[in-house]
Amino acid sequence: MGTEHPEFSWSEVESSWLAPQPDGGLNLAYQCLDRHVTAGCGDREALIWRGAAGERRAYTYAGLLHEAERFAAALARHGVHLAERVCTLGPRRPELYIAALGTLRHGAVFAPLFSVYGPDPIRRRLELGEARVVVTTERLYQERIAPVRGALPALEHVVLIDGEAPGAESWEAFCAGEEGPAPPATGPEYPALLHFTSGTTGPPKGVLHVHRAGAAHLATGRLVLGLEAGTRYWCTADPGWVTGVSYGILAPLMCGSTVIVDEGDFDAVRWYEILEAEGVQCWFTAPTALRMLRRAGREALGGRDLGALERVFSTGEPLDPAIAEWSEAYLGCPARDAWWQSETGAIMTAQYGEEPPRPGAMGRPVPGIELMLGRVEGERVEPVTAAGETAEILIRRGWPSMFRAYLGAPERYREAFVDNWYRSGDLAQYDADGGLRFIGRIDDVIKTAGHMVGPAEVEAVLNHHPDVGECGVSGIPDPVAGQLVAAWVVPRRRFAQTAALRSALLAYARKRLGAIVAPREIYFVDELPKTPSGKILRRELTA
Repeated sequence: MGTEHPEFSWSEVESSWLAPQPDGGLNLAYQCLDRHVTAGCGDREALIWRGAAGERRAYTYAGLLHEAERFAAALARHGVHLAERVCTLGPRRPELYIAALGTLRHGAVFAPLFSVYGPDPIRRRLELGEARVVVTTERLYQERIAPVRGALPALEHVVLIDGEAPGAESWEAFCAGEEGPAPPATGPEYPALLHFTSGTTGPPKGVLHVHRAGAAHLATGRLVLGLEAGTRYWCTADPGWVTGVSYGILAPLMCGSTVIVDEGDFDAVRWYEILEAEGVQCWFTAPTALRMLRRAGREALGGRDLGALERVFSTGEPLDPAIAEWSEAYLGCPARDAWWQSETGAIMTAQYGEEPPRPGAMGRPVPGIELMLGRVEGERVEPVTAAGETAEILIRRGWPSMFRAYLGAPERYREAFVDNWYRSGDLAQYDADGGLRFIGRIDDVIKTAGHMVGPAEVEAVLNHHPDVGECGVSGIPDPVAGQLVAAWVVPRRRFAQTAALRSALLAYARKRLGAIVAPREIYFVDELPKTPSGKILRRELTA
């Protein structure tokens, strides 16, 4: 299934949409900041930070550029060279965003880490990335890095954004000094971003992207998210994840938008207050967050005016129809799904443009992306076009944000492609109208009595029931069928008669899904096992 924009080309995006640079190269930080300042828009708000204790700080494009230049110069003074790795580990503080942009401007590789990981996962990622610099907080340094620092010979500088500690220096001290020379020119294929996968199915992978990825960030920011100069935009993703970088920093700044950053943890009342007070027009979040808002009830909204909100997008896991419909009823606009991965670097399919959103659908490929469903047999790919047939999502090699390597694992990288198609490992189907519907990861699909059942399909139906807060679906062993479909349900409220609710949910699912697809067992739990980014760990669902 190719692009529906035949006039679109990535070469046109790179030559006409991205701004020409004086050094003749391509640099993500220049495209985020300098281009707007050079165009006379330096006074426009670039980033608004909301602190956990109620602080509010605004940065213009010119101000953010100045701070990024200071950090880039500090990297140069401290001997950090082109393509060496700079990591961040911490809460949503302005310094993390400045460090990201300064690192890219300097020509080093920005490698974010997620702060919920303990010392051992942090050590593995810092080892894999051979990090030279880590920007973090005093607490996280003492708890996560200091205990393992002896195993990290490449790590020379730890920069603390909120204090000092033995073996580390403050942000102010690190950035103090004269401005350095102009940053080295980076070309389109110079390494820029290193994202670590969660490692839930094995050791973490270091997914490497280049500066050319900016063409995909800019194009999807404009064409999918609808971002323009001055758009008030909030991405709730943590900057330790690919979404928090690609769509929390790069895409909106390239489009000239105003980025809202909230340091605080999830709180329904707080989130509604931010949406209203900041006049958010485009909101990018996750199904888990939307489900938590739904569970908080209408009283959390408190009569706030969300009239500025025009678009809501969701990513990270399938967006079930119940949440899309709730979004339209409570937020005033439907949530739209967007599918992509760390390896793709940017959104690959989405519900966007003027097309009415279809609950439960993945949308269509974004311009410039050639995608198909297929079955892989050895080195051959057999396309699947029939409606209702499950097959793997494959993407034609060559889009700008396609990852360039798994760091230190060249064979693993080669195995990710077959016959010039990237193998996503995700399964989908075409519906009767040619639209895409997500089924699940290849390893998550349940094989029951000769049938293939996608957990996402079952979860979408159960999540529509008014007594279900959220649920996860997986298979349990069965001597006859091989596996039986089972569901783990978090009720929206406590029930004394769990047996009655179980019977009601089984009947509800059977009526809508049929006897083969519907769950045979339902277990009630207080919470579901999830990755730090909020995805359900279906393999940890056990009877």
